[in-house]
Amino acid sequence: MKLTPGKLAGLRKVSNAHGVIAAAAMDQRGSLQKSLAKEKGSDVTDQMMEEFKILVTEVLTPHASAILLDPEWGLPASKKRAKNAGLLLAYEKTGYDKTGPGRLGDLLDHWSVRRLQEAGADCIKILLYYTPYDSKEINDKKHAWVERIGDECRAHDIPFFLEFVGYEDGADEKGLEYAKKKPHIVTESMREFSKDRYGVDVLKVEVPVNMKFVDGVKCFAGGKAAYSKKEAVDLFHKAAAAATKPFIYLSAGVSNAEFTETLELAAETGVKFNGVLCGRATWKDGIPIYAKQGAAAFRKWLESEGVKNINNVNDRLKAATSWYSIYGVEAVPA
Repeated sequence: MKLTPGKLAGLRKVSNAHGVIAAAAMDQRGSLQKSLAKEKGSDVTDQMMEEFKILVTEVLTPHASAILLDPEWGLPASKKRAKNAGLLLAYEKTGYDKTGPGRLGDLLDHWSVRRLQEAGADCIKILLYYTPYDSKEINDKKHAWVERIGDECRAHDIPFFLEFVGYEDGADEKGLEYAKKKPHIVTESMREFSKDRYGVDVLKVEVPVNMKFVDGVKCFAGGKAAYSKKEAVDLFHKAAAAATKPFIYLSAGVSNAEFTETLELAAETGVKFNGVLCGRATWKDGIPIYAKQGAAAFRKWLESEGVKNINNVNDRLKAATSWYSIYGVEAVPA
């Protein structure tokens, strides 16, 4: 597989010198508003959303290869990122359509790939709720949607990052029964969206297990296990084998301790993952500090705990492998 010049340039901009994607995520919108409002006990203004994103970007991007932001509240932050950090911009609306089945997503009304590129994006990112257990009709809609976005990114020669998050309507997605289904959901999603027809350049994926249900790891919550450690290792391999495109792990809102242990397990398995896009595992514990004590206190927290969190993740990325070999790219001489 060969990359076109624009896609190659965009991927290089969001990767470190080793061709690994060590990106921070700060494109949260609805969930961030709710969390801030809950801690503050009042409505959250646009100015607060922008300020929160600016602070995270200013403090954390010197330690990241890129930052993922949204064009709604994140553009002021994008101007404050460190010079070493590339920019991914989200193209989807926050949340999903709750009026029917399938958790269908939608694109932002006033944005296009052209406009995101003009706003400074090096790469485009889309979030898709996806499960192979859905009906053919629902998944056909989603496949067509991703194909359209892939073609738009191809037309503008910009890398397309697809993030898919598994789900099951009516189930406890943090519970044991869903944990047993998760490996199949993640693996089959990786297989599907590796197909060239979608034009996806990097898959942003969940790890194929719920670490709280892996017997023999520190994160194991006790009680019933969904998998032994050996089974978890096998599931990492099975999911990785389904992908023919580079893939990076998302932190999915877990704690920093859980995400770093997840990456340690990924390293132990020897799977060839190509980096991370890590958001809440780095900064979410600072939400109450910003909401109750303000910007200066939050900046101070980020400079100590936030930086420590992102460096915990970066330390585990020594096990990640470059995407260069997948696309037949030569490393840039140091």
